[in-house]
Amino acid sequence: MSHDAIQKPLEATAAAPAPGSDGSWAPFRRFFAQVKRVVVKVGTSTLTHPNGRLNLNRIESLVRQLADAANEGREVVLVTSGAIGAGMSRLGMSQRPRTIPEKQAVAAVGQGLLMQMYEKLFGEYGYVVGQLLLTRDDLTHRKRHLNCRNTIQNLWRMGAIPIVNENDTVAVDEIKFGDNDTLASLVAGLIAADLLIILSDVDGVFDKDPRIDPSARLLPVIEAITPELLEAAGGPGTLYGSGGMTTKIRAAKMAMAGGTATVIANGSRPGVVRSVLDGDAVGTLFVPRPEKMAGRKRWIAFYLPAQGQIQVDAGARKALVEGGKSLLAAGIVGVSGDFEEGDVVRVVDEAGNELARGLVNYGAAELAKICGRTTQEIQGILGYKYFDEVIHRDNLVISI
Repeated sequence: MSHDAIQKPLEATAAAPAPGSDGSWAPFRRFFAQVKRVVVKVGTSTLTHPNGRLNLNRIESLVRQLADAANEGREVVLVTSGAIGAGMSRLGMSQRPRTIPEKQAVAAVGQGLLMQMYEKLFGEYGYVVGQLLLTRDDLTHRKRHLNCRNTIQNLWRMGAIPIVNENDTVAVDEIKFGDNDTLASLVAGLIAADLLIILSDVDGVFDKDPRIDPSARLLPVIEAITPELLEAAGGPGTLYGSGGMTTKIRAAKMAMAGGTATVIANGSRPGVVRSVLDGDAVGTLFVPRPEKMAGRKRWIAFYLPAQGQIQVDAGARKALVEGGKSLLAAGIVGVSGDFEEGDVVRVVDEAGNELARGLVNYGAAELAKICGRTTQEIQGILGYKYFDEVIHRDNLVISI
């Protein structure tokens, strides 16, 4: 889908449109009307009551809205949290488990309960659901990455609605440090979604923490994510959830870079998904880059963990960022980390600011010997030369 409908309003107005008397994102309505592929992420705080038990009324409303969106011809993916919360409810637990084995066990109980609920409710609207339980490894390895995308596309082709959750029963690091906001953003990138909707327990992003400062103002449209915005985001707000506004903003930043618009809205608002798809101002809209990033470059930028860092001088920075060039050894001033040929590395300027990420053609030990040297010198120093480029432009993703 062309992003002209969301970019042109920004070119025509110096300031982002605030909700007016009609409460709408009027300049962006054309974009929302054209959204074909949408990922909706719903958090534990939306799916459960404060005591941790499932909020059946809210789940039923969400399912009805997603089924209606699918009836319109939109391709819908639901990324759901709530397995641990649902497990706590079924097991009669009043406190969130603290140890990894306990969390895994509770998630194992809750995941079946959660899917049973979705299967029943979607079935009432004529839809079959398909479950995908993912870990980060599933999206990191290129073959499995493509298999996940193919599964989702084939579920759509068969008329089913994909439901995605992190595989909490085995994903130790993800349970301890991760969140489904990031997973939803990665899924949005995986399928090149037009729109990511993150349903939270707040009305959107504010310029201050509204739990602390009553003068906090809702930001209806965000075009760039600043350190000040992340600082104002705060942390997790509920007993049963694991994420906070910071994780949601970071997820939105990732989606924006990949060309996917994002809306953060309050999941308790009646008809919230319908309102977003109608272009009503019911949260915060994050405006993406004008063009969607190619699938392979999204994989490099967001799915592969960086194994090291390459520092470049001002000349190399200009060549990469402004000139669209490949990275050569001559522009490298420092190397850190233990990486090998084919790994992803961060490329930073002399101040340490990240400029890009890319697949490197030489390992750290090799680069330590040839950094600052011309391409013609590589053969003489190493005794061989794999490539002229340290990172070829086709394997490089600019981060700024």
